[in-house]
Amino acid sequence: MATLTPEQAVEQARAAAEAARRSAEAAQTIADQVAEAAGNAAAVVTHGAVDPTVFRLAIFVLAIFVGYYVVWQVTPALHTPLMSVTNAISSVIVVGALLAVGVPLTVEGTGLARIFGFIALVLAGINIFGGFLVTERMLAMYKKKG
Repeated sequence: MATLTPEQAVEQARAAAEAARRSAEAAQTIADQVAEAAGNAAAVVTHGAVDPTVFRLAIFVLAIFVGYYVVWQVTPALHTPLMSVTNAISSVIVVGALLAVGVPLTVEGTGLARIFGFIALVLAGINIFGGFLVTERMLAMYKKKG
């Protein structure tokens, strides 16, 4: 096994970071294209009667209702593992919110993104903290007293 010099390791790390940045940009481009295509498809199907933003908002509202009914159908035995998954998802939201909050103020039009990022950061933080409290309480029910 060959050992790397610090310079080689730094160069490899830079190359990996650059590859990750390019991949992230490609993923963002694809996500934007898919969202645009979905909005355009909705406009074509409705002959322009429904704005693509309204269509996306309707999908979001439907997702809220579906999520609500799915969560209420969970048995108590699955509650603790579900909370752990929810905490993991919220931690991903925290990363995205930090990126939105960290957008430089010099970029024009980022004020609203920063505000929504901050709100997402606060709500995800509350969700993670509450999830850990509920999980701890559920686990305490199974501990032996004495």
